Amino acid sequence: MKKSRILIYSHDSFGLGHLRRCRAIAHALVERYKSLSVLILTGSPIAGHFNFKARVDFVRIPGVIKLYNGEYTPLKLHISLKETLALRESIILHTARIFEPDLFIVDKEPLGLKGEVASTLDMLATKRTRTILGLRDVMDDADRLSREWQAKNALPALENLYDEIWVYGSRNMGDPLTGLPVSATIHDKMLYTGYLPRHLPEHESSGLLEELPESYLLVTPGGGGDGAEMVDWVLRAYESGAELPWPALIMLGPFMSTHEQEAFRLRAAPLPNVRVATFDTQFESLMNHASAVVAMGGYNTFCEILSFDKPALLVPRTEPRMEQLIRARKAAALGLTTMLDPAQLADTAPMVAALQRLPQQPPPSAAARRNMLCGLRTIGNRVGAIVRENAS
Repeated sequence: MKKSRILIYSHDSFGLGHLRRCRAIAHALVERYKSLSVLILTGSPIAGHFNFKARVDFVRIPGVIKLYNGEYTPLKLHISLKETLALRESIILHTARIFEPDLFIVDKEPLGLKGEVASTLDMLATKRTRTILGLRDVMDDADRLSREWQAKNALPALENLYDEIWVYGSRNMGDPLTGLPVSATIHDKMLYTGYLPRHLPEHESSGLLEELPESYLLVTPGGGGDGAEMVDWVLRAYESGAELPWPALIMLGPFMSTHEQEAFRLRAAPLPNVRVATFDTQFESLMNHASAVVAMGGYNTFCEILSFDKPALLVPRTEPRMEQLIRARKAAALGLTTMLDPAQLADTAPMVAALQRLPQQPPPSAAARRNMLCGLRTIGNRVGAIVRENAS
């Protein structure tokens, strides 16, 4: 393969999901192709906390955060949102112009946050750059996604601005665009890659792991910004005095509010079988050594559950998207995981019973369809083919 460049855009207004997905793809590609360089554009405020392989780097664009009313505001800068978005758009456009990527992969948002990627897509249309939109296995309830994408004028972008659409999931979990007025042209562009497998770090160096018992339950709300209800439900089960199969490690997540974190730490302090921590960059190691997992059902955590083959109980959120609930229901129907209906949240008993059943629950591999975790291999094959086409 000739020296090639890939630019990946990840808006990352909140949470860890987008950055971790893009990082996993970037690392797999540079490991496979020694002449490849990958640059990630990200708004994540904690991008610098992660290690990146050689020939992978990131450009940090000014952060924004989504408020409860659905509006955005600058994360750090004391300037207007309009000015922040103008800065972000300028950085994205000029980076793409100078970097001259062979592939431009956009994560989830067809036109970027508030349309900030549109000018870059227009510019790259005059180049030989192949444009790719990467979608999760589940986006949202069809009605909500249709309204959202209609407001953003997203479907014409899929039709006219993208060469390919990669779905980071399995056909067994359904079509993420079901219910949308999608043309045959768009469907013809779609490639189901399979899920993105996760791997252990080359050198396990988590101090937290050394302090844990041999068997434990990992409780993770992902980034933690919207995981307080799930953590509270699990904690109530341990506070109830019921006999539970394992001690718990609760990872609160770096985006959980300091007020909520402190409240959970105070509640966990008198419980001998509960350990609370905020964040660990070697999360894969913690997942790998756990006996079972309780999670909300976000995309990345679901990939990790499949990759490390852990019996898992999903407790999905239903706002601001139905994504996690849809994924949890489909996974449970396929026998990959179990789930608790968030409508039962006020009652501690269902959580106690679900935790007590976990030791008898088979791992996902007992029900997994063939090639569910082939995402990175599929993407690597496709990238190699595109680069060879561009070179010819």
